[in-house]
Amino acid sequence: MKSKEFDCVEMKRRGADLVLAETASLTPEQELEYWRNATEVFMREQREARARRSAQQPSRQPIP
Repeated sequence: MKSKEFDCVEMKRRGADLVLAETASLTPEQELEYWRNATEVFMREQREARARRSAQQPSRQPIP
């Protein structure tokens, strides 16, 4: 039987455990700020990834 090298569900659970540990002692206001900051970081990383991808794509020449 083939063993799994990557377990998506396990990765999700580890991430959820990490967030729970980081937010367990926060007030509702602090938790809201935590999620706002996490969203900002995520959005910035997405913009940077798109910019890198665009820079790597060859320019398209119109077909005559």
